[in-house]
Amino acid sequence: MIRIATENDAEELLEIYAYYVENTAITFEYEVPSVEVFRERIRKTLCRYPYLVAEHNGTIVGYTYAGPFKERRAYDWAVETTVYVSKDARKQGIGRELYEALEHVLALQNIVNLNACIGYPVEEDEYLTKNSVQYHEHMGYRWVGEFYKCGYKFGRWYNMVWMEKCISEHPAHPLPIKTFAEIRYRI
Repeated sequence: MIRIATENDAEELLEIYAYYVENTAITFEYEVPSVEVFRERIRKTLCRYPYLVAEHNGTIVGYTYAGPFKERRAYDWAVETTVYVSKDARKQGIGRELYEALEHVLALQNIVNLNACIGYPVEEDEYLTKNSVQYHEHMGYRWVGEFYKCGYKFGRWYNMVWMEKCISEHPAHPLPIKTFAEIRYRI
């Protein structure tokens, strides 16, 4: 089941995220944030964008959300997307279901461009593989740029790539962006 996240989900979501912070270079965050910080991240995101969780038998097994691509108004029709799946629930289609639900909601908000910022290894290692790029390609994203050795974690340098997916045409006069609060009753 996919549903809208609440601030009360912070502990379970943080448990999923903590694995990636402590054991991978998928996120370049060094330290696991506090539950209070994570709760505030959820609250801030839901003011404008969707934050969705996947549950299986009452346990959260993954989550996805969107955030601003850039803060300038001209970028309103573009977002940055994020998805995390519990380390024990990977390779079961949960990420796909979450991203498809996220795309549906973002389309209702009149978002056009989805952008993903992804850690990318020069050589795959125990902290980072090319799996995230492959996943995004499978989801219809295309590679648009690479920054070299811009992230440092676990004593090594990692590249970062940007990928994008357009979920609608680029009209001459785009419709105004709706906040998540304005459309959440339609999900």
